[in-house]
Amino acid sequence: MCAAHLPVRPSGPCLRLGLPAAALVLALFAGCSSTPRSGGYDQGDGPGQRPAAELDRIPDAVPRIEPLASGPNRPYVMFGRHYAPQTADLPYRQRGLASWYGRQFHGRPTSSGERYDMYAMTAAHPTLPIPSYARVRHLANGREVIVRVNDRGPFVGGRIIDLSYAAAHRLGFVQQGQAEVEVERITHAEIRAGRWPRGPVEAPEPFTRPPPVADEPLHWVQLGAFRQRDGAEHFLSQVSAQVAWLAPRLTIVTEASLHRLQAGPYASRDEALAAAERIREALQLVPVIVQR
Repeated sequence: MCAAHLPVRPSGPCLRLGLPAAALVLALFAGCSSTPRSGGYDQGDGPGQRPAAELDRIPDAVPRIEPLASGPNRPYVMFGRHYAPQTADLPYRQRGLASWYGRQFHGRPTSSGERYDMYAMTAAHPTLPIPSYARVRHLANGREVIVRVNDRGPFVGGRIIDLSYAAAHRLGFVQQGQAEVEVERITHAEIRAGRWPRGPVEAPEPFTRPPPVADEPLHWVQLGAFRQRDGAEHFLSQVSAQVAWLAPRLTIVTEASLHRLQAGPYASRDEALAAAERIREALQLVPVIVQR
């Protein structure tokens, strides 16, 4: 009924053998390991044989309202981190690194139980509902694709989404292996209203980091401090997902064995205080103002 161990993939999400719902709770992600890559695709993985012209014609996924799968939408733990998949019909937007997976996993079961098709517009995400749909935009070149989320991952290297080979090709980062992207969920409400086709979308608050001023410390809003960097990175991901306008300002500062999640910089204390109030209302926490 289930294999002795789960498939190990050197990068990206863990593809799991299809399991009954009861067994899935116990076997979820067991025996899975991942190692970050520095660029390009992993040895043993890689693109398929289809010509670029054919890949360019692969259409986007067409969003539709589907019932949620039971197993892959339950809370789970991976590498000591707790993940709570989103099951409500809520907006989601996050910026971060995307990676891709190819022929090494072509035809293997995904978290949804479906077979992975490297030539389909699909993706793996740690918490978006399975199945659901998302628009992914390559921040460097502006290209966009719409993908169907049917897998879990990635869990290493600071990456926020793992795309199919076809989607990565369309976005133009196959050779690089990863790219900075923006991921935006297409909700059921948007599908019903027909608002999902490409068009202008609200972007996070524009931000240009001000140049440093000699002998004049800048103001930062500190959201939390952690002894383990993993904790700070996990909190950064959560905040970025919940407060899109704040994501471009977030950074982790390591001082005296503490990893501090801070937003900024702000040129004046008044500006930092105004930002802290917005953060307090959005996240229901009490930030503090620091200078450095």
